[in-house]
Amino acid sequence: MSRGWESKSVEEQQAEASAPKPEPQQENKADIAERTRRVQALEMQRERILSERTSSPHRRSALTYALADIEEKLSELGWSVHM
Repeated sequence: MSRGWESKSVEEQQAEASAPKPEPQQENKADIAERTRRVQALEMQRERILSERTSSPHRRSALTYALADIEEKLSELGWSVHM
Protein backbone atom coordinates (compact mmCIF):
# COMPACT_ATOMS: atom_id res chain seq x y z
CA MET A 1 0.00 0.00 0.00
CA SER A 2 1.40 3.37 -0.92
CA ARG A 3 1.31 6.30 1.41
CA GLY A 4 0.08 9.69 0.44
CA TRP A 5 2.11 12.90 0.29
CA GLU A 6 0.59 14.17 3.53
CA SER A 7 1.72 11.20 5.60
CA LYS A 8 5.28 11.57 4.24
CA SER A 9 5.27 15.20 5.24
CA VAL A 10 4.18 14.35 8.77
CA GLU A 11 6.84 11.65 8.95
CA GLU A 12 9.52 14.12 7.82
CA GLN A 13 8.36 16.66 10.35
CA GLN A 14 8.51 14.08 13.14
CA ALA A 15 12.01 13.02 12.06
CA GLU A 16 13.19 16.64 12.07
CA ALA A 17 11.67 17.24 15.48
CA SER A 18 13.41 14.20 16.97
CA ALA A 19 16.76 14.91 15.28
CA PRO A 20 19.49 16.14 17.64
CA LYS A 21 19.98 19.87 17.45
CA PRO A 22 23.26 21.69 18.19
CA GLU A 23 23.26 22.96 21.71
CA PRO A 24 23.52 26.71 22.23
CA GLN A 25 26.44 26.14 24.59
CA GLN A 26 28.56 24.80 21.74
CA GLU A 27 27.92 27.94 19.73
CA ASN A 28 28.70 30.06 22.77
CA LYS A 29 31.99 28.22 23.27
CA ALA A 30 33.00 29.06 19.73
CA ASP A 31 32.04 32.70 20.23
CA ILE A 32 33.97 32.86 23.49
CA ALA A 33 37.04 31.31 21.88
CA GLU A 34 36.91 33.79 18.99
CA ARG A 35 36.49 36.73 21.39
CA THR A 36 39.41 35.52 23.51
CA ARG A 37 41.60 35.18 20.42
CA ARG A 38 40.72 38.70 19.27
CA VAL A 39 41.40 40.17 22.73
CA GLN A 40 44.77 38.43 22.91
CA ALA A 41 45.77 39.69 19.45
CA LEU A 42 44.76 43.26 20.33
CA GLU A 43 46.59 43.08 23.67
CA MET A 44 49.76 42.01 21.84
CA GLN A 45 49.40 44.92 19.41
CA ARG A 46 48.86 47.28 22.34
CA GLU A 47 51.98 46.03 24.12
CA ARG A 48 54.05 46.42 20.95
CA ILE A 49 52.91 50.01 20.51
CA LEU A 50 53.58 50.83 24.17
CA SER A 51 57.10 49.40 23.88
CA GLU A 52 58.05 51.51 20.85
CA ARG A 53 60.22 54.54 21.39
CA THR A 54 60.63 57.28 18.82
CA SER A 55 61.81 60.84 18.63
CA SER A 56 59.74 61.59 15.53
CA PRO A 57 56.62 63.62 16.39
CA HIS A 58 54.81 62.20 13.36
CA ARG A 59 55.55 58.63 14.38
CA ARG A 60 54.58 59.38 17.99
CA SER A 61 51.27 60.82 16.78
CA ALA A 62 50.59 57.75 14.63
CA LEU A 63 51.34 55.47 17.58
CA THR A 64 49.01 57.50 19.81
CA TYR A 65 46.16 57.15 17.30
CA ALA A 66 46.86 53.45 16.83
CA LEU A 67 46.85 52.90 20.58
CA ALA A 68 43.54 54.73 20.96
CA ASP A 69 42.03 52.64 18.16
CA ILE A 70 43.20 49.37 19.72
CA GLU A 71 41.94 50.35 23.17
CA GLU A 72 38.55 51.30 21.67
CA LYS A 73 38.28 47.88 20.02
CA LEU A 74 39.27 46.21 23.28
CA SER A 75 36.66 48.16 25.24
CA GLU A 76 34.00 47.02 22.74
CA LEU A 77 34.99 43.47 23.63
CA GLY A 78 34.57 44.19 27.34
CA TRP A 79 38.26 44.56 28.12
CA SER A 80 39.61 46.92 30.75
CA VAL A 81 43.15 48.07 31.46
CA HIS A 82 45.09 45.45 33.46
CA MET A 83 47.64 47.03 35.79
